[in-house]
Amino acid sequence: MSQDRFVTRHIGPRDHEIAEMLKAIGVSSMEELLEQTVPSNIRLKQPLKLNEGLSERKYFRRILELASKNKVFNTYIGMGYYDTITPAVILRNVLENPAWYTSYTPYQAEISQGRLEALLNFQTMVSSLTGMKIANASLLDESTAAAEAMVMMANLRSRQMVKANVNTVLVDEKVWPQTHDVLKTRALPLGFELKIQPKDSFEFDENVFGVIVQYPNSDGEVIDYADLVQKAHEKEIKVAVAADLLSLAILTPPGEWGADIVFGNTQRFGVPMGYGGPHAAFFAAREEYKRHLPGRIIGITKDKHGNRALRMALQTREQHIKREKATSNICTAQALLAIMAGFFGVYHGPEGIVTIAQRIHNIAAFLAVEIEKLGYKQLNSNFFDTIRIQLPKHVKREDVEWLSIELEMNFRYFENGDVGISIDETTNQQDIGWIIEVFAKAANKKFQVAMEYPEGFAVDTKFARTSEFMTEEVFNKYRSETEMVRYIHRLAHKDISLTQSMISLGSCTMKLNAATEMLPLSWIEFTGLHPFIPKNQARGYQEMMEELRRDLAEITGMADVSLMPNSGAAGEYAGLMVIQEYHKSRGDVQRDVVIIPSSAHGTNPASAVMAGMNVVVVACDERGNVDMADLRAKAELHRDRLSAFMVTYPSTHGVFEASIIEMCEVIHENGGQVYMDGANMNAQVGLTNPRMIGADVCHLNLHKTFAIPHGGGGPGVGPIGVASHLVDFLPSHPVINNGHVGITAVSAAPWGSASVLPITYGYIKMMGAEGLTEATKVAILNANYIASALKDNYGVLYTGENGRVAHELILECRHLKASSGITEEDIAKRLMDYGFHAPTLSFPVHGTLMIEPTESESKAELDRFISALNSIFEEVKEVETGAVDKEDNVLKNAPHTAESICANEWTHAYQREKAAYPLEWVRENKYWVPVGRVDNAWGDRNLICTCGSPEEYEAFK
Repeated sequence: MSQDRFVTRHIGPRDHEIAEMLKAIGVSSMEELLEQTVPSNIRLKQPLKLNEGLSERKYFRRILELASKNKVFNTYIGMGYYDTITPAVILRNVLENPAWYTSYTPYQAEISQGRLEALLNFQTMVSSLTGMKIANASLLDESTAAAEAMVMMANLRSRQMVKANVNTVLVDEKVWPQTHDVLKTRALPLGFELKIQPKDSFEFDENVFGVIVQYPNSDGEVIDYADLVQKAHEKEIKVAVAADLLSLAILTPPGEWGADIVFGNTQRFGVPMGYGGPHAAFFAAREEYKRHLPGRIIGITKDKHGNRALRMALQTREQHIKREKATSNICTAQALLAIMAGFFGVYHGPEGIVTIAQRIHNIAAFLAVEIEKLGYKQLNSNFFDTIRIQLPKHVKREDVEWLSIELEMNFRYFENGDVGISIDETTNQQDIGWIIEVFAKAANKKFQVAMEYPEGFAVDTKFARTSEFMTEEVFNKYRSETEMVRYIHRLAHKDISLTQSMISLGSCTMKLNAATEMLPLSWIEFTGLHPFIPKNQARGYQEMMEELRRDLAEITGMADVSLMPNSGAAGEYAGLMVIQEYHKSRGDVQRDVVIIPSSAHGTNPASAVMAGMNVVVVACDERGNVDMADLRAKAELHRDRLSAFMVTYPSTHGVFEASIIEMCEVIHENGGQVYMDGANMNAQVGLTNPRMIGADVCHLNLHKTFAIPHGGGGPGVGPIGVASHLVDFLPSHPVINNGHVGITAVSAAPWGSASVLPITYGYIKMMGAEGLTEATKVAILNANYIASALKDNYGVLYTGENGRVAHELILECRHLKASSGITEEDIAKRLMDYGFHAPTLSFPVHGTLMIEPTESESKAELDRFISALNSIFEEVKEVETGAVDKEDNVLKNAPHTAESICANEWTHAYQREKAAYPLEWVRENKYWVPVGRVDNAWGDRNLICTCGSPEEYEAFK
């Protein structure tokens, strides 16, 4: 391998190791392995038409060139996006720290205690600021959080209301326009009637179940909603409030005036604008609604030793369990961004957040006074950070606009010509002078700016917050950078990330997130742009995204790509909505059936239901393949109503099904469209593509195949590629033209999570066509290497026609349970003692472990993983033969904490050494779990989802 090629840094095994691995598998070459794995009728005949891979140095120059084309102005547009100051201690030690950004979703609680605590801090901060009793661990963005609020209010309808088909939601016209658009998208397939109108026109008739308002509203006005809430509640109507979280430090929180749900965005808490995202939305509600809360909730429980532990609470809402009956899609979180926002709260504390909020209000109030002195009229009676200015007759909007652009500032311009100014945390004294200068020159007036920062502007007492917030110790302890950095690293050391060892989760593709790809995420040229600025200020972004769309279209074989969906689940939903709109354009409004294999990801049926579709499940045969007879029968049975077929390829069982083209033909013959779930694209890139197999739509998980890190459960990016006949239906945006004119928006920002797109852009540019294809080949090689090494002890559940797996495999564990009582969970927990994250547990088949090694893991790491699992197999055999007790053994008691190993009293029949150091190499990099096996059931019976007070923890004593 040439050392100046980036691909040699991305791919783990060296050339000589690849030869050894091929020999171990039993093939003479990589091509022979591929011939036995990938059906010949779907193999690409030509290589990808992409440029040759750049060296890291050349790519760095290229991305620097693009960054220089972005103009970073002071932007006062607001509308849900504001400049903020990311504390350097958080930037350096969280956003730029692979221990935080390479970790996985915390399904395995014992090795996730650090990020679980950080997310619990986030929930506590949100609950405290909103005045609500319970909050979740983030959603995708404010607009999709509004859609989740609408669905949740519908789910909270009484039986009588459901029976009477009460289906109307009242939305104030002063809610953000992007939120209006996303609500329209979500309401349509669910049959909800959306009435967007002035709040004073609301009629609480018998057909209304929910109300959505904004606080402060989109004009910046702070409204007293107490009477509205009271009237709504008298009619059993729920009220959801979109709130500016920072404003709640000085404004009365919605929880104190009766709101049922409070949602919004935590972007102002130290997360850069990033041209639209990613940012963590927040969602809080009354405690009695906790089992209807969307997304993930972090809760407190105890481990087997009785110690306090954290885990994801109420996990029965996971989609692979409830599937089409799910109330929400669990893959809708922004964990890394929520962690950053939570740390912002920890670092500043309540007094710091009040100081920031009050300073913002002081500047806005001062500007309102000074600008009115120049002959303008300020329209907002009560406001937090935003003033709305009516221009005098002799001043034109164009006068203000060109003067502000000259001084490198962006204001908001209302349709009637009014000008909006939203102040943020970064606004300084010089900025104040420039803003006033614009309005003075436009009015041909002289001006003078005070030399001191404005002070003494309090919000009206009827809106002022009087209650304390964030009183918990964690928010009042870490003020110095020394203490803060130690706290951040203390939490990081509790987790397993890719900095510790391979994460072998199937269908999750925990591959290298290269440092060169990650560097631009800290550059202000990418982080400092508001999503609604003129496009000519974001030429670098626009050029990069246009190239990225073309490259992803080439990789998928599709005609065009939308970058808007900001998670894999959002991509699924967007793809299905595009299909539905296509059918409607042809007059096929009745097509509402989607066929989904029983092996599919649980997000598939959940997304289909969100898209208003009826799910029909098609069976799989004993080899794990889609049952072609059943598929054909169901496609023909529903041919008049068939909308789509959702298929993951290679299958969720880790197999390239040879009949895939026939499947797609069956669907097309019966009038449907084929949606391909791109979760397993890591086995396709450069070898085949979705269009080649017959798909019409596919989504891509950029946080899997295309190197964007998982970040503990987000950021995710889920763009969709479509065939030419579907291009006209790709999602549009109501504020900024994003290049598409199809369905209404599916996320708040025009291009979704734009600030992390440089990662995928860099990955593709540095890998090039040859490197991307090589990565796919090695991903398949690594999976087959593990399969060949473990099949004799465990058994590989499904293989292709030639006995090969794709890029992932399913280990059979059910026979071990039958013979020894040891479960797949016991094996997963014991792996933690060896320093490994557990594989995917009991999905897609109960009693199994699904493993995906990725191409980035070296042969040495694969061998360590294999030796660990084979060692565990021997430990299982000891239980099976009666050599050790069926209950008191290293598997049932795993994982072992340092505290338990070092305890004065050791009550187990096996040696401490065996528990802690089962193989000699474990000593070299020993990971100690911070807690023992977590008791999920106790936590759900005693649900605590905030940091809480000492009194709440009496149960642990």
